[in-house]
Order: sequence, then structure tokens, then C-alpha cells
Amino acid sequence: MEDFRRSYLRLCKEGGIDAQESVLAQLHDARTVTGSCRLDLRGQSITVDTCSVLGRVLQSDAVFTEVLLSDCMLSEEGVKLLLNGLCSNTTVKVLDLKKILQMLTYCLCLSWRLVLEWNALGMWEEGFGVFCEGLASNTSLAQLDLRNNQINHQGAAELCIALKRNSTLQELDLRWNNIGLLGGRSILEAMQQNRTLNKLEMAGNNIPSDTLRAIEQSMNHNADRQSTLRESRSRTQVLSKEIQLLKEEKSRQFLSLMETIDRQKDEMGRSSRNSSIRLGQLQEVLSEQKSSVNSLTAKLQMTEAALALSEQKAHDLGELLTRVKLEKAELRDRQSREIQKEQEEAKLLKEVNSVSEKNLQLRNKLEETERRCKTQQDQIFELKQELTNTTAELKLRLAQTEERLEMEKRRSKQALEDMDGLRQKEVDHLTRHQEESERALQERILKLEGQRIQLEEELSRVKASLVTERAQAEEELGKVRAQVRLEEQQHLTSLEEKLRAVRQSRDESQNHCTHQKQTIAELHAKVGQQSIEMDTLRRRIDELQQDLAGKEQEKVAEVTRVRVELQEQIGHLQAERTAQSGLKEKIAALEREMKVLSTAHREALLDKESEISSLLERLRIREGEIQRIREDEAQRASFLQNAILTYVQGSPLAHFSPKK
Repeated sequence: MEDFRRSYLRLCKEGGIDAQESVLAQLHDARTVTGSCRLDLRGQSITVDTCSVLGRVLQSDAVFTEVLLSDCMLSEEGVKLLLNGLCSNTTVKVLDLKKILQMLTYCLCLSWRLVLEWNALGMWEEGFGVFCEGLASNTSLAQLDLRNNQINHQGAAELCIALKRNSTLQELDLRWNNIGLLGGRSILEAMQQNRTLNKLEMAGNNIPSDTLRAIEQSMNHNADRQSTLRESRSRTQVLSKEIQLLKEEKSRQFLSLMETIDRQKDEMGRSSRNSSIRLGQLQEVLSEQKSSVNSLTAKLQMTEAALALSEQKAHDLGELLTRVKLEKAELRDRQSREIQKEQEEAKLLKEVNSVSEKNLQLRNKLEETERRCKTQQDQIFELKQELTNTTAELKLRLAQTEERLEMEKRRSKQALEDMDGLRQKEVDHLTRHQEESERALQERILKLEGQRIQLEEELSRVKASLVTERAQAEEELGKVRAQVRLEEQQHLTSLEEKLRAVRQSRDESQNHCTHQKQTIAELHAKVGQQSIEMDTLRRRIDELQQDLAGKEQEKVAEVTRVRVELQEQIGHLQAERTAQSGLKEKIAALEREMKVLSTAHREALLDKESEISSLLERLRIREGEIQRIREDEAQRASFLQNAILTYVQGSPLAHFSPKK
């Protein structure tokens, strides 16, 4: 407040203008009032220079929200200067002027309530036309007060043109002007196009009551229209919220379905990885068994080579024995020949001793070869036992691997059965949830159908009530017509009686004139009075005729009002029917979305089932491969065992028996 006062004084000094004491006093009073946001300069004579300074100060002011400048003797130039400053102001919401011409042209950006009472704007045709043009292009004004401005039917016509174009004004006060019948009709015509004005004060304008009632009915229609618009907006908001909730619910269901599908994919991937890991482990075990079998085959080959060497050695020893036997036979022949020869006994004895020594040596060698054969036979027996032990171990390992494979099969089958059970439970849960949502949608559809049936019943009731109201209105119109006719007849009879009385009095006056010349002046006075009464009677007749015309107009207006109301009710019902059709379309769209989601869900389930079947087929193929590998290994082991047994049984050492 103090800043406003200082800036006002500074601008006055800069412009060389004397600051008005009345304005300073009002600013001082406004400063002393704490929390005041009103600049009250009512009743102060403000000059053009002060208006220019105030406009410059208000241009950047952010304190005052109300500016009261009524009865300030403002000129048109002063108003222009003030309004040029207010064009840049964004805080002033209420402006009270009692003299203004081009205000709305300069202040189209402000949102306020404008009070213009007692300004005689209707006397300035050009200025009021500019004012109406500004009102037509204004998009922020909500309340306008034009009381006591001497607005005639021409000004009302210009104001109606502005009202046809304006779409923000809600309240208009036109009391105590000179609008008349023509202006009232033009305002009624404007109200047929204006949809935002819901309050219009028209008292004291010499407008017929039927026109006022028609204007009031249009105001009521505007209010009803705005209420229906608000209700329709609220209904559309509620429906949009419900649709949004349904969309969110469906998106959540879709996301949960996708999550379950992803979880199933992850579980299938984990199970496949576990199965691959287990298969790798089994393959490693089989490779270890293969390596052990290969080592055993290598040992067997080594033992076979040792057996071949020992057989070769035994064959050499057999040849040596045969040679020794031949030599022994030859020595026996020699001994016999030497015994036969007595002469050569000494020599033969010596030879016999030497042969016996050699025989002892050969016996020792034979014993050593027999011991070696026994040791080799013991080694062969140990090797046979080792072979039987290794074959038994291989059989045990094969049985263990088969048991492990059976256990893995059972585990995989159990895991697959568990997964199938979980998937079946999830599918059942999803189907139950989908059935519940379908039941809820069907219940909602049934509720909407019930509402539609109720609305149709209400429509039929409204139509019946409209028919009854129309019949009642026609009956009332007949009654009004009968009453008007009775009143006309009564008035005519009374007028005829008065005319007869007047004629009688006139005859009597003429008789009195002939008979009494002295009372001529009195009779002349009486004749003047009677002429006055005749004029009053004529005026009364004219008034009665006007009343009859007004009643006819009221009747026509009432009929038009009833028709307008019927058309509006029909329009409301058609709008509700279109809204119901829109709801049906939305329900159909939701059903289509449900069908699309269900088909997508079914396709996803079919894809999952195909993936599961493919994985089961792969697992079956892997099991077949493992079974074939196992059969091949068992066949190889049996072949190896049979080969070893046949080799051992068919070897010459198996039939060899040492001779002592």
C-alpha cells in the first residue's frame, strides 16, 4: 500500500502534476486499514492527469483486487488512460465504474464483475455499439450490471447481437431501462441462441409478462442444460474411470498371465538345464566306465601277452625235455653197451657218474620249470579271479547306473507331473478368474439392461405424463378461452348498459336544456364530464382489447413453451438413448477385448503345450539314446566277457598238467 502511494507521488513529480489531496487521503485511509485490497475512490473528482498517473501505477501493481471509481466525473479520455493501465494488470478482479464507453475493448484479458449502473449508456448510440462489440469478443466477463442506463429497444438489439456471440457471460442485470416490447422480443430471440446466460433481471422495462415468462423459461432451460451438461460430464467421467479401471484390470491380468508364462518358461529352462546337466553327469560316468573298461582290456592284453610268453617258454622247456629224454635213452644204450663191455667199465662208471650228475642237474632244471609253470598257473588263476571281479564290478556299476537312470527318470517324470499340476492349477485359476470377470461383466450388462428398461419405462411414463399434461393444458386453454369469452360478454353488457345510461342522461340533458335554460352551464359541465367518462370508457375498451391480445399472446407463448419443453424432453431422451447406445458400444468393445485376450491366452497355452510336448519328445529321444548306449555297453561287456572266457578256455595252458 505504501509502495503504491510512493509510486503515485513519484510519477506526479516526474510529470509535473499536482497530486490530488483527496486521492492521497483515500490512499492514506486504505494504508491504515490492515489487510485491505480495495482502492476506493468513489465520489472523488479525478482529473485526466490523475487518471494517467493512476493508470501507470496500476499497470505494475499487485496489491489491489478491487478498484471502485463510481461517481468520479470521469471523462472518456480519463477512462481510456485508466484502462490502458489495467490492460497489463493481472490482480484486479472487480472494477466499479459509473461512466464507461470502450471498456471491454481495452480490457478483454481480465476476469471480473463489471458494475455500470446509472451511466445512461443507452443515450450514446455509437459508444454503446462499441461497448456491445467489446462484450461480444470478451471471453472472461461473468457478471454485468447495466441498471438505469436508459437502454431502448435499439440498444437492446445491439446487446442481443453481442449476447448471441458471447459464450462466457452468466449474469446480466437490465432492470429499470426502456427496452419495451420490441427489445424484449429481440432478447427472447437472443436467448434462443445463447446457452451460457442463466440469470437475467428484466424488471421495470415495460416488457409484457408473457415475454418475461418466456425469457425466464429460456433462463431455466439454460440452467437445466448446464446441469444436464454437468451431469453428463460427471457420468462420462465415471464411465471413463470405470473403463480405465477395466483396462487396468485387464492389463494386470495380462501381465500376471505373461509373468506366469515367463515363470513356466524359466522352470522349463531350468528343468532342461538340470536334465542336460544330469545327462552330462551320466555321460561322464559312462566315459569313466569306458575308461575303466579300456584299462581292464589293456590289462587283459598285457596278461595275454604274458601268457603267450609263458606258453612259448613252456614249449621250449618241452622241447628240452624231449631232447633230454632222447639223450637219456642214448645214455642207457651206451651204458648197456658199456656194461656189455667189461673192459670199458671204468670209463663207463665215470661216464655214468657224469651222466648221473647231468641227470641231477636236468632234474633240478625240470623242477624249476615245474615251479615256474605252477607260478604262471597261479598268476593265470589270479587273473581269472580279477577278470571275474572286474566283470562283477562292471555289472554292479551298470546296475547302479541303471538305478540312477531310473531315479533320474522318476525325478524328471515327477518334476514334469508337478509342473503339469502347477500349470493345470494356474490354468484353472485363470479360467476361474476369467469366468468371475465374465460373470461380473454379465451382471454389469444385466444391470445396464435393467437401467435401460427403467429408462424406457420412465420414457413411457414421461410420454404418458406429457400426454396427460397436454390434455390438461388443452383443457386449461379451453377454460381460459371460456373465461375470456365470459369476461368479454360481461364487459360488453356493462358497456352497453353504460351506453344506454349515457344515452338516457343525454336525453334527459336535452330535455333539461329545452326546459331549463338557466341550467345550461351546469348541463355543459355535465356533458364535459360525460365526454370524459366516454373517453375513459373508450380507453377501457382499448385496454380490454390489449388484454385480450396479451392473453392470446400468452396462450400462444404457453403453447410454444409446452412444445419447446416437449422437444427438449424428447432431445434429452434421445441424448440418453445415444448415451445408452454409446454404453452398448463400449460394452461390445470390452467384450471384443475380452475375446481377444481369451484367444491370446488360448494361443499362449497352446504354444506352451506344444513346447512341453516338444520337450517331452526330446526327453524321450534322450532316454532312447541313453537306453541304446546302455545296451551297447552291456553288449560290449558281454562280448568282452565271452571273448575272455573263450580265450581262457581255448588256451593250451588250460589243458596243461605238470608231470613229476
